[in-house]
Amino acid sequence: MVGLRGAQAQLWAARKARVVSFSPGKEAFTMQEATPTQKLHLVMGGRVKDPRGHEFVDPEGIHTVGVYSSYDAAVEAWRAQAQRTVDDAEMKYVVVHIHKLLTPDE
Repeated sequence: MVGLRGAQAQLWAARKARVVSFSPGKEAFTMQEATPTQKLHLVMGGRVKDPRGHEFVDPEGIHTVGVYSSYDAAVEAWRAQAQRTVDDAEMKYVVVHIHKLLTPDE
């Protein structure tokens, strides 16, 4: 029987590139090859009611900068927009992790 620490180590090692299922009481993991999930990031912004919050004044008028497949590219686009509007405290741009919305269990 695989100990709990050994099972956790095996799970972490296999998690990045495979879909893993583990049933308590069984000796081994069942692994199936899977394609890595795509991680999408949305950069958007607009005028907010309070600079400390995320409630937009005009949700229909939100400026969509773009969707990016890497976090680094999304941050670069966010930084460019945020620096462009740095003098306006009510303008806020954010990076939204779309992949976390699409697969909340991961």
